[in-house]
Amino acid sequence: MNITIGVLAHVDAGKTTFSEQLLYHTKTIRNRGRVDHKDAFLDSHEIEKERGITVFADQATFSYNDSTYYLIDTPGHVDFSPEMERAIQVMDYAIVIISAVEGVEGHTETVWQLLQKHKVPTFFFINKTDREGADVDSVLAEIRINLTEDAVDITKSYDNGKMDEELVEFIAERDQQLFEAYMESGYEQSLWHKTFKTMIRKNIVYPCVHGSALKDVGVHEFLEKLDLLTETRYSDEGDFSGQVYKIRYDENGNRVSFMKALGGTLSVRDELSYGKGEERKTDKVTQIRVYNGTKYTTINQVSSGELFAVVGLSDAVIGDGVGVNVEKSIFELVPTLRSKVVFDPSIPAKDMLQCFCKLDAEDPSLQVIWDEHFQEIHIHVMGVIQLEVLEQLIKERFHYDVSFQVPEILYKETIETSVVGYGHFEPLGHYAEVHLKLEPAPRGTGVTFNNDCHANDLSVGSQNLVRKHLVERDHHGLLTGSPITDVEITLLTGRAHHQHTSGGDFREATLRALRQGLEQAQNILLEPYYNFKIKVGIDEIGRVLSDIQQASGTFNAPKTVDDKTVVTGRVPVATFMNYQKEFASFTHGKGILNLRFAGYDRCHNEADVIHKMDYRKDADPEYSSNSIFCAKGKGYTVPWDQAKKQMHCLS
Repeated sequence: MNITIGVLAHVDAGKTTFSEQLLYHTKTIRNRGRVDHKDAFLDSHEIEKERGITVFADQATFSYNDSTYYLIDTPGHVDFSPEMERAIQVMDYAIVIISAVEGVEGHTETVWQLLQKHKVPTFFFINKTDREGADVDSVLAEIRINLTEDAVDITKSYDNGKMDEELVEFIAERDQQLFEAYMESGYEQSLWHKTFKTMIRKNIVYPCVHGSALKDVGVHEFLEKLDLLTETRYSDEGDFSGQVYKIRYDENGNRVSFMKALGGTLSVRDELSYGKGEERKTDKVTQIRVYNGTKYTTINQVSSGELFAVVGLSDAVIGDGVGVNVEKSIFELVPTLRSKVVFDPSIPAKDMLQCFCKLDAEDPSLQVIWDEHFQEIHIHVMGVIQLEVLEQLIKERFHYDVSFQVPEILYKETIETSVVGYGHFEPLGHYAEVHLKLEPAPRGTGVTFNNDCHANDLSVGSQNLVRKHLVERDHHGLLTGSPITDVEITLLTGRAHHQHTSGGDFREATLRALRQGLEQAQNILLEPYYNFKIKVGIDEIGRVLSDIQQASGTFNAPKTVDDKTVVTGRVPVATFMNYQKEFASFTHGKGILNLRFAGYDRCHNEADVIHKMDYRKDADPEYSSNSIFCAKGKGYTVPWDQAKKQMHCLS
């Protein structure tokens, strides 16, 4: 049986040390490495050794009893959480490590939300029970309050398939048929064990085990329980299907696509189709690799349930479904900061851009932007630690020295009113006209496209061009030049000329129609928000509430439990992103601050931001709101507010 397990945690909870113990007990490694000794098997990159944190989601393979396990060790620092989320999509089971001293921390809740979203069955390992201040019962209570009521400690209550009375009743309470069987004839081991496995797989219950990874207490026992309580049901029948979850470039410059086989088998020289819709592409697999840390072996065939990598897919991107009937993954964690790349002017900008394009393939959350007008490269990031790591990475891989400007908030724009935008492009020898309806859409939906255009008015090929130009990239808003979002765009009609319409004409007409519509609409500025959860002493809650109000945040009524007060609410990222240090100072490191990205909403200081960014909408080299018409063999410009009455489709 092939099983992919992922190990996840808040930074410093002991995740990598736990993974080392699993590999040691299964004889995959001879010596147990330690993060503080810089010799951990899965933290093999120099950057990870220097910083003592996991940056890249690396994998290892081990065998135990009759199963092959693929282990993914994921980053725990919030700056690298997109890497963690991409790995989650291929996990069969997850192991969440929680410190018995610190308990459920900020990033733990983010991890949990993602696992729930992707429906990944989860085990908990409460770690560091050897440390002073460790309190397993308290942490288990935190799990039940903050994550799930269905967590159950099986450290002592489950052993080689046998259960104590408390666990027997816990399982029976969650299954009506089992409860009735229990009342009629009592406990029957095989039935309970089978039901327990099913409940775990269906995310009904979540087993917990406690111990110390550093002292090797409870890890082997956890592995035994994991092996008895997990199962996968992959089939080698039918056509191959898989999911890409990681892209890397090896030392020879080969693009390596890491993926999970979801069904069927794959052999070297097989052709694989990937991508979506009209952009779907087919390439031949030239090599199949199975990685164990940084090393790999080449094989000729893989079966369903296996984790592997292929060479030969030239344009596959992270999240792509490969083969048949696999949807492209959509990721939730998105950066809220943007920074400009600073590099020596003697380095050709296009050479630097090529380096960042490779990094963008490996980490799509970077969303690398090339500003042709200013000859600048901009990237999106989660935080300053990520920028520091990128500096090191670029120096090591590409031998360039770069730095980054202080990251700024990534704003977005949307509309509050429905309008119809008109675009016409007709300089001499060209012709295209496009009419678009723009409507506000719910928060978080991005830009969506509908088509109400009849083929009698505009050919299907031209309609597809309009769609392509609308969805192929972000588009600038009018207020700050930030990307527009949460807009539903509908193609109403358009016109082409059988003789004069040529390549690029519909791009010009489409963008002018979009811009002309924005000129008419009520535009608003959006900024990113955090959902926060703060836990402090009763004497400190007054200070916290005052800070939240000053940060333009909102909060729910505080709740007091014992000598601690918990408050939840919402606050702009811009005013709270640097609050951690101040918070740690006045709570003397004993308060808990959990921040989780909560999407975009109306900017709290819109006028100030618009003034500061000083975007000149009429000077944007990529966009014009005006249309171009032709008369007497010569093109002429019609301002956006006068263009509608000259549109050919309306006459």
